[in-house]
Amino acid sequence: MTVEKKWAELSPEEKREERFKRWLSPDVKFSSPEAEKAYKARLTRIIEAIRLREPDRVPVNLPSGYFPTYYAGITLRTAMYDYDELCQAWLKFMQDFDMDTFGGPGLVFPGRVSELLDTRISKWPGHGLPADVRFHQFVEGEYMKADEYDVFLNDPSDFCLRFYLPRTLGALEPFHRLSPFTHALGMPTNFLASCTMPDVQAAFQSIVDAGRELGKWWEAVEDCSQKVMSEGFPSFWGGMAMAPFDTFADTLRGTRGIVMDMYRQPDKLLEAMEKVTPLNIEGAVSAANASGGPVIFMPLHKGDDSFMSNKQYETFYWPTLEKVILGLVDEGLVPLLFAEGSYNRRLEIIKDLPRGVVVWHFDQTDMARAKEVLGDSACIAGNVPASLICTGTPQAVKEYCRQLIEVCGKGGGYILTGGAAVDKCNPDNLRAMMTAAKEYGTY
Repeated sequence: MTVEKKWAELSPEEKREERFKRWLSPDVKFSSPEAEKAYKARLTRIIEAIRLREPDRVPVNLPSGYFPTYYAGITLRTAMYDYDELCQAWLKFMQDFDMDTFGGPGLVFPGRVSELLDTRISKWPGHGLPADVRFHQFVEGEYMKADEYDVFLNDPSDFCLRFYLPRTLGALEPFHRLSPFTHALGMPTNFLASCTMPDVQAAFQSIVDAGRELGKWWEAVEDCSQKVMSEGFPSFWGGMAMAPFDTFADTLRGTRGIVMDMYRQPDKLLEAMEKVTPLNIEGAVSAANASGGPVIFMPLHKGDDSFMSNKQYETFYWPTLEKVILGLVDEGLVPLLFAEGSYNRRLEIIKDLPRGVVVWHFDQTDMARAKEVLGDSACIAGNVPASLICTGTPQAVKEYCRQLIEVCGKGGGYILTGGAAVDKCNPDNLRAMMTAAKEYGTY
């Protein structure tokens, strides 16, 4: 209680500095004094950019995605089912490439777990997609019906248990038979009545089986990540959060459903987004506390220029997103906002945040304009095109990076990275990004 009270009394700035200290001194045994020194130098470079200062040079976050599987000569399917192969691929990538940050193998979710739960919200190699493809695919759907907002608002946990999970995980379909757990109040065994049914028992067994498999995967991923950190490479992300609008547009109502709701029942949508806002904050804080990393990745899927007007953005998207951002900042965390698509028409809206508390990672936004509008208030990152990295020459990639550094690197507060992650490319194109930062990014 004393520690919690002391933490609660800290200002957001003090909390962030404490988190940076923890990030700089992870619970890992470094392979050598040189590795520890390199770790702190790389991480200091990133922290200084977040603070809008000039580090020794522009930091780089290689947009590697599933590239380590391609580079190691294995398929994504192999990586999803063979955890040793998965980790060896990422270790090889780490050993062969110079980089400032490391995106771990946790990006590759275990296929066996998805099988055991009969996942319906994604397709992956060998399950809905050809076995040799190098990507997985989200399956959008209306996993919350248009008339179920009140059910959700009354008890989000109950909705997830008895509505959302049975629709998205085939193995848990029998959960729709469960009684609300609130029925256990006063009589704790009441909820067990539905558990006498064989299909409900089988559903719970699938959770046990999936949990055991997930534990095997997690142990392998953690071991790999520890090895990478011990060699001096810091992990960039400490957790993940979603914009409340995307919580519904991506995972519950789907694109068609959310657009209809914006016109037919906007008040219910707004109320529901307010409901999930503190939940999104709490989940990210919990993840960051466990990982020790203060940067919270936030993929912004439906907020780009082409999806809605600025008026709609200011009504439906930005207010609750801003609350999540500020809630994370209050806990000393650093939201990394991945503005997918174009945010050219959003720049004037999103600039109204405290100085030096977020990173805006832009995909297809005009970076010169982004630097002009946000450069004095927020660290920006991006936007080497994935198409250039995948199909261009190393010289072309290097030249593009040079131009970005000259425009965006002025005065600090810039991280060189791709507009989006890549899965297959000429390895020298990724090396060209690091070369450009070292040749042109020195302050």
